[in-house]
Amino acid sequence: MKNIFVIILLAMMSGAQAQVIIGDATGTAADKTSVLLEFAAGQNKGIIVPYVRSLPTSNALVGGAIILDATTATNARMKFYNGTTWVDLSGQNGNLTSPVNYLTVQPDATVAPETAASKTIIGAVSSTADGVLVLESNTKAMVLPTVLDVQNIPSPSPGMMVYVNKTGAKRLAVFNGSKWSFWKP
Repeated sequence: MKNIFVIILLAMMSGAQAQVIIGDATGTAADKTSVLLEFAAGQNKGIIVPYVRSLPTSNALVGGAIILDATTATNARMKFYNGTTWVDLSGQNGNLTSPVNYLTVQPDATVAPETAASKTIIGAVSSTADGVLVLESNTKAMVLPTVLDVQNIPSPSPGMMVYVNKTGAKRLAVFNGSKWSFWKP
């Protein structure tokens, strides 16, 4: 499945400076000048970050990495790497074992081994960053999937991120497997 996603993603890219829109041909940003990756509007879906069973510490770890820390399945938390340390985005524990044991339905390294070449890079020909999906650009950014309300997402998955674009409540929302946490700009 991962290989199919990579092939489709690579086929969508026409060059190293290409913009990728997932879900439709227009995306959500009115001005595409600074957009590297964006998603279709009105889908009530989010992007799901990788689950990790131990926090990455390699030399290729760079600021901006985002993961679902499943080191302890009953204390799962969304985290990002600020270039020095892992910072908690959740503010509360998530449980990846109830009502579904997500760690048993997600493949581990014995079932889906990853190599150093197991990554997709958007925005550059190569990257030293260690990640599954690497967005590499000095002038462009990713626009998160946008929803009006997280309550409109029928079955959020652990590790899901969205941008809530609701009047009076515009914010980043992350789902740790049990609860949504919100970050207001």
